[in-house]
Amino acid sequence: MTVHVDTDRRPLVLIWELTQACELACDHCRADAVPDRHPDELTTEEGKRLLDQTAEFDENQLVVFSGGDPLKRDDLVELVDYGTDLGLNVSLTPSGTRSLTRDRLADLADAGLKRMALSLDGGSAASHDAFRGEAGSFEETIEAAEHARDLGVPLQINTTVCADTADRLPAIRDRVRDLGAVLWSVFFLVPVGRGAALDPVSPERSEAVMEWLQDAADEEPFGIKTTEAPHYRRVGIQREQAEREADGNDAGRRRRRGVTAGDGFAFVSHVGEVYPSGFLPESAGNVREDSIVDLYRNAPLFERLRDPDELRGKCGACPYRAVCGGSRSRAYATTGDPLASDPLCPFVPEEYDGPLPRERADS
Repeated sequence: MTVHVDTDRRPLVLIWELTQACELACDHCRADAVPDRHPDELTTEEGKRLLDQTAEFDENQLVVFSGGDPLKRDDLVELVDYGTDLGLNVSLTPSGTRSLTRDRLADLADAGLKRMALSLDGGSAASHDAFRGEAGSFEETIEAAEHARDLGVPLQINTTVCADTADRLPAIRDRVRDLGAVLWSVFFLVPVGRGAALDPVSPERSEAVMEWLQDAADEEPFGIKTTEAPHYRRVGIQREQAEREADGNDAGRRRRRGVTAGDGFAFVSHVGEVYPSGFLPESAGNVREDSIVDLYRNAPLFERLRDPDELRGKCGACPYRAVCGGSRSRAYATTGDPLASDPLCPFVPEEYDGPLPRERADS
């Protein structure tokens, strides 16, 4: 049964970036991660206060501890345990490094960890390690995934889609299946951090990838979702409409609005800044001064991002804006305006004759 969440009142997902420290130098890294921890990171006590506030959203609120590599913090198990005691669903996105040992994962599982997400950007060691910037990362990631399976920790696999990785998706899908993952989260590149140096897929290629993902979702035992590509929902709706027309059946599946930056999603940086997304680094405030609950519900930036009628350009004219809305992060990264059109989407609404996003116009 799908539980309705009022995203004006609470996020479906709250990400806390515990640290930007990480041993890897991945090509796509949003955080521009560095080996050492920042001296002004939220302390253990400040982190616990953040978790106390987060529990005010709902006792079952999903919180993802991210980075950098959250394993760089010695208090990670303590924070997982504390959040779990509050009734939060605590997940983790560690880096695939040798620090993710079976013993550390066992301690996290004992503390109540609900899910672990690992990144896989190639179906082989050569392709994944080249993208991640360190030899041995693939082997360590696979080993950590096997530890998670043995310890009963549900596994999610995250994959970045860009020009360098799009052709690898079938091989990665096979790995996701073999590892017994419950969810494959497919992230479409936003040009921030080190990822600004990578080439995105073209809008037309993104559409083809989403069609392929729709097929995979129908065939595979694991779930598939996209990140920073909400027009995946529009692709699905159009496919359903075409199938209904072919069958002469008018009954369609109702779809709610997807999770987008600031609407069902919030991000707390390692120094406490509150962003609509880690890929949309415009601060609405800091948890050292304000409650995360108040900032999410009442900050003007978040309120605008939750109103589809605030969207501009072809996204604002799109009939699917209430269930898609486009990537606000990509719009911000490419134009400086989080309410502008998403340049990755090739769909142009009928009768819209205004300007097209730059990447669309140039392709």
